[in-house]
Amino acid sequence: MSSRRVVITGMGLVSCFGNNIDQFYQKVLLGKSGVRTVPEFEELNLPTTFAAFARHHHPEDYFSAKEYKRYDQAITFTMGSSVDACKMANLDFTSIDLGRIGCIIGSGMGGMGKFMEGTQTLYNPQKGARRVSPFFVPNIITNMGGGLVAIRYGMRGPNYSISTACATANYSIKAAADHILRDEADVMVAGGVEASQNGLCAAGFSAMKALSRDKHKVAMGKSGLETSADTLESKAHTDPSTQSRPWDKNRDGFVLSSGAGVLLLEELEHAKKRGAKILGEYLGGAFNCDAYHMTSPREDGAIAANCIEQALKNARVTPGEVDYVNAHGTSTPVGDLCEVNAIHKVFGKDTDIKMNSIKSMIGHSLGAAGGIEAISILKAFETERLFPTINVDDPEEALRNIDIIQNKSQNYCGNIAISNSFGFGGHNSTLVFKKYED
Repeated sequence: MSSRRVVITGMGLVSCFGNNIDQFYQKVLLGKSGVRTVPEFEELNLPTTFAAFARHHHPEDYFSAKEYKRYDQAITFTMGSSVDACKMANLDFTSIDLGRIGCIIGSGMGGMGKFMEGTQTLYNPQKGARRVSPFFVPNIITNMGGGLVAIRYGMRGPNYSISTACATANYSIKAAADHILRDEADVMVAGGVEASQNGLCAAGFSAMKALSRDKHKVAMGKSGLETSADTLESKAHTDPSTQSRPWDKNRDGFVLSSGAGVLLLEELEHAKKRGAKILGEYLGGAFNCDAYHMTSPREDGAIAANCIEQALKNARVTPGEVDYVNAHGTSTPVGDLCEVNAIHKVFGKDTDIKMNSIKSMIGHSLGAAGGIEAISILKAFETERLFPTINVDDPEEALRNIDIIQNKSQNYCGNIAISNSFGFGGHNSTLVFKKYED
């Protein structure tokens, strides 16, 4: 077992509430929703016309005008969140060993915006293959954002991307921490990004029946998700801000989001030597696979529970020491209860553990979700406040005694939290964080 410890000294995000972390956390503490109507979705006549897409992101702050116009948002989100994390950590790249600093930032889908542009150019009779951009391939591959971060700073340590759908950021953070624990690096920039701000992504998820739907379109039978229009209407809501409803009996799917969440992980003694402010400690993590279904989790939560148990074992933490679960909580009918079942298996049928879902306010940012949620845990440690799970009007009985921080924030004096992320393909992941103590 390694004697090295991994701490967090920097954070950066891109979200529907902007990129200022303090302002972001204040808004979620107040239970604000970032879900808005998307005109493009209305024009496309999609059954879902709302999302919680990233706003107030300024790529010109990180690239020259010539550069940022070349790049997909997946790259500009990656660069923005990574630069901000490095700035918060106050890293002096002239005084550290660049061969021992790396970057693992993954994405579920990569550069979808530039992918769409390239496809449209190829099949446009006035343009065709000769007009496809030479930046097409660099923009769509998931590793390019992290590669450009390394080029910017001269990072020569481990650098690659991971893509495990909605579990991507958690996988990336654990992989990065493992490099530090194995003494292969001293500093790692890690997290996830998703730039799903286009109609193609929404159309694809709508076709899968994964997204929450508009009430008026559901009532007209546009979505095809149920046979009864009355049943459909009872599960849908008019106000976009009420659409993401984790653990509420009337939930009907997740709300699409976008953004990035990045942590700067650092070996403890390395951080202390340079006088860095320590935001929290990473204790351990785990991932496994349901090996069950392409898009649906195992309803009994058994394999997800095994993942949580392995993460706690790796972190050398007992279930009784965990006081807070930052849940995957996407607002899907099956997924929400799968996670509840896993929590009961690990912590007991009558556990009163605190558990919330930030996706009730900011939607589901897919590959970026775990990074943003890790940041929210660290802010909970700092502020000693837990954000609410909003829009829970009629909670599932299966929750039993679990405290989902229903609709109003709470004080928090705990010090060990876990963060779950589950992805299509059966990918399960759990990270364990602790309030830092020297």
